[in-house]
Amino acid sequence: MDNSFPILIAEDDPVSRRMLEKNLVKAGRKVVSTSNGREALESLTKNYYPIVITDWMMPVMDGLELCRAIRKQKFPGYVFVVLLTARAEKCDIIAGLDAGADDYLTKPFNQAELVARMKAGERFLNLERSLSNACDEIKKFSITDPLTKCYNRGYLMEHLSKEIKRSKRYKHSLHIVMIDVDHFKKINDTYGHQAGDLVLQEYVRCIMSTIREGVDWLARYGGDEFILVLPETDLDKAWKVVERIRCLISEMVIPLEGEEIKITASFGISGFGHGIDGEEVLAKLLIEKADKCLYEAKEAGRNRIAGEGMNETSLINKKTMYVNK
Repeated sequence: MDNSFPILIAEDDPVSRRMLEKNLVKAGRKVVSTSNGREALESLTKNYYPIVITDWMMPVMDGLELCRAIRKQKFPGYVFVVLLTARAEKCDIIAGLDAGADDYLTKPFNQAELVARMKAGERFLNLERSLSNACDEIKKFSITDPLTKCYNRGYLMEHLSKEIKRSKRYKHSLHIVMIDVDHFKKINDTYGHQAGDLVLQEYVRCIMSTIREGVDWLARYGGDEFILVLPETDLDKAWKVVERIRCLISEMVIPLEGEEIKITASFGISGFGHGIDGEEVLAKLLIEKADKCLYEAKEAGRNRIAGEGMNETSLINKKTMYVNK
């Protein structure tokens, strides 16, 4: 049996509990024992046990109450519950299954049957893990840009609104940055679309290497346009982050079949300070302002930053950085 599935026993009778422990350990399983449902539930909330074997009749909390309590809580994975009972009537079995048990074992139990029930639980848990992993992969693909591996536009539009609400609730600043590769069409026309894809991958990798993991995040807005979200960041700090990214991108050298591609990027910043919670700030508005600033940076000659943000008095701060090429 797979030792990755430890078993939790809830059994008040010490003789029956020792028999369970002995047979399960002999079958190669790791076992933790408790004497009633309350102890088992407390143990389960501290450490996840994929399989629980519980007696029906116990003091403090019986097996059916334990089953119901387990089904009301969330655990890292599914908990497969086997109800151990001397009751073999069909109505009793139905009551146990209705309470949340997955399987049952009648007393006195047979060792071979006990092992077989554990194997059945193991097959179920392995299938559940496979399905859970597949769902996680599907969810990951649904929010990820397949080329650059950053978030996609769908994720951006849903989660930017959440970031705005969170920032306003906790009175934090938030700024976003629209980023665009300069003369990207020329790169595609000169070197081909595969080279263009490589450029996007490298430039996203460069951006991701400079931001705070687990706090800042990047999403592909469309084409070669990306939006960087900087929670808990005022305009001046956002400006410093973007200038660092701008310098790193301008220093990049991307090798391509004996040639070298050098790129620059332009940036538009928008956002708000921590004192505007009385105003309506929408994701669409921030994106429009960032796009407008990006356009101004490109019109000014590219490889530049333009930004604006609403401060504590709702006035507009605006500045543009000009870079000598």
